[in-house]
Amino acid sequence: MKFRPLHDRVVVKRVAEEEKTKGGIIIPDTAKEKPMEGEVVAVGPGARDEKGALVAPDVKAGDRILFGKWSGTEVKLDGVEYLIMKESDIMGILEGSAAAAKKAA
Repeated sequence: MKFRPLHDRVVVKRVAEEEKTKGGIIIPDTAKEKPMEGEVVAVGPGARDEKGALVAPDVKAGDRILFGKWSGTEVKLDGVEYLIMKESDIMGILEGSAAAAKKAA
């Protein structure tokens, strides 16, 4: 199934968190928090301003982003969990070597 978000909505897939701490302690599933980092899967065409002009979104599919803990609405499409949120719920785009290293892993 294909899903196309409307207006300034963004579809995000959460990025899996590490299962161990830096000290080597394994974190059980019940104690894990959901990650606040994700990858943009799809982006709507953008919002409209007061004059009716289309304002293009700043994010694009494939971007690694950070978002608030309670941002978005969880949905399940074809057995995969996604978040649908407004672009304004996104705190920022991860750039540089840290994002590239995580993407390669």
